[in-house]
Amino acid sequence: HYTANRKVRNDDAYSPGGRIGLRPDRATLGYCQRAREAYPGVPVIAGGVEASLRRLAHYDFWSDKVRRSILLDAKADLVGFGMGEDTILEIARRLAAGETARDLRDMRGMAYVLGAKESEERFGAPGSEPTYLRLPSFETVASDKPAFAEATKIIHNETNPYNAKGLVQFHDRQAVVCNPPRLPISQPAMDSIYGLPYTRRPHPSYTEKIPAFEMIKDSVTIMRGCFGGCTFCSITTHQGRIIQSRSHDSVIGEIEEMTQDPQFKGVISDIGGPTANMYEMRCSRPEVEAKCRRQSCVHPTICKLLGTDHGPLVKLMKDARETPGIKKVFVASGIRMDLARLSPEYMQDLVRHHVGGHLKVAPEHSDAGVLNLMRKPASDDFDQFAEVFNRESKAAGKKQYIIPYYIASHPGSDLDAMIDLALFLKRNGYRPDQVQDFIPAPFDVATAMYYTGIDPFTKKPVYVAQHLRDRKLQRALMQFFKPENYFDVRKALEQAGRQDLIGSGCDCLIPSNPPREALDKRRDDANTRVRGEYVHTIPATDSSPGQASPPPKGKGSQKQSRHKPGKGYRPGRSSAKD
Repeated sequence: HYTANRKVRNDDAYSPGGRIGLRPDRATLGYCQRAREAYPGVPVIAGGVEASLRRLAHYDFWSDKVRRSILLDAKADLVGFGMGEDTILEIARRLAAGETARDLRDMRGMAYVLGAKESEERFGAPGSEPTYLRLPSFETVASDKPAFAEATKIIHNETNPYNAKGLVQFHDRQAVVCNPPRLPISQPAMDSIYGLPYTRRPHPSYTEKIPAFEMIKDSVTIMRGCFGGCTFCSITTHQGRIIQSRSHDSVIGEIEEMTQDPQFKGVISDIGGPTANMYEMRCSRPEVEAKCRRQSCVHPTICKLLGTDHGPLVKLMKDARETPGIKKVFVASGIRMDLARLSPEYMQDLVRHHVGGHLKVAPEHSDAGVLNLMRKPASDDFDQFAEVFNRESKAAGKKQYIIPYYIASHPGSDLDAMIDLALFLKRNGYRPDQVQDFIPAPFDVATAMYYTGIDPFTKKPVYVAQHLRDRKLQRALMQFFKPENYFDVRKALEQAGRQDLIGSGCDCLIPSNPPREALDKRRDDANTRVRGEYVHTIPATDSSPGQASPPPKGKGSQKQSRHKPGKGYRPGRSSAKD
């Protein structure tokens, strides 16, 4: 609902007509309350992304503070975290068999809160539950930033479902308990889930288009999970690090069903998942995977045990585009460039058949230090990918372009790093249309860096651009070529001592003199800030021009507080003297 600057968005992609205000803030809290009101005495079990990422004490960007577990705020009996298909089925079957919500506490992927007495009995003594790790308490992480960083490290070290322990975190005298994550679902289970008779339509009660649905209605999901481990991303936290893929026949079967829909135009907007090219990739040594605690399979280098064969994906893409009734199959999911370059066949097929003129990729930054904090490949990885892409496009006789996406204000990114990124963009001829500001999401490692200024794993200090004015300068640097950003870019360069980049030199980001558009923008901004009703503003009424308006009725004669700004003199106020 809000931008990275905590301003209300102008639209909501998940609401009919894109209108704002139709969905509540902190939706899980509101929906749990309504469920209790509608069904008194019935257990409330929450799930989904919001509940998953807020199941323990977490930093909340919108209120700029550490909040307690959503279990306590929502007063839910249980929270099922992670992907919920198996969880929902197990809950339904066990409740139908006569078990209670309390009996479901032994389920994997389940979080719950204990009463004070039960918390003391079960977890009061250190080491009383060897299969559970005790996190610093809510009160501790809310007041001690190094403790918050340590809790983040422990949480992320316990995400491998094959070796993870449960977690316990006290909130005052109550213990919030998180069981180990659920095991990955099998390929037959994936096929069963995606083979259900979905209508591929919004609920019929909606009469207006839903922007988010329009974007994904003709896309096909082929896998879930991500082993990239990017610190700013919640996919690994929610879907897991282990890739779970649908079978080839399941995907092609869905595409064949799509062609029977009269509203389908024959174009698949995306075939992928959290990442476009991790289909059927996983560790080649299951016995090692069961013990591994590595945060990323591809950073700082690609693990030698990781299976990176693109063969199954290449065949799937080929069969998808050759399905009768299919005109085009695009790849719009993010491509892991370091993996893609390992398969010349995949790169050739991608460029020749699955790009619609522009390919969006996400190198995220150019600074080595920032990329390391993100757990992203070095910047030369993007250069090499772009070189292969351009070469294959030329060989195919196509004019195609890469559109790179970058993040501003990520932890570790200071003005010097952003200036280097701006220079990189200029030297390579890239002009980003959109700027992605870093938004701290609950549970992410980068969020812990943002809040604490500490890398949770190395405990080294990390620069953080927290103030709006600093974030504004970083955003402007990424679009230095826009005249309306001139004065912000100049301020950033002067603040960093890089006046050498102001002028007409090859590397200069802005000219010495502001363009007319920059002056117009500054004047318009100044007018906007001071626009309003002032001493000489005559309220608009039905009176004829030049006729004085009658004073409005009100409480203008009441005494004003000396501790608050006065209302001042306004013509027409009832307190105004003739």
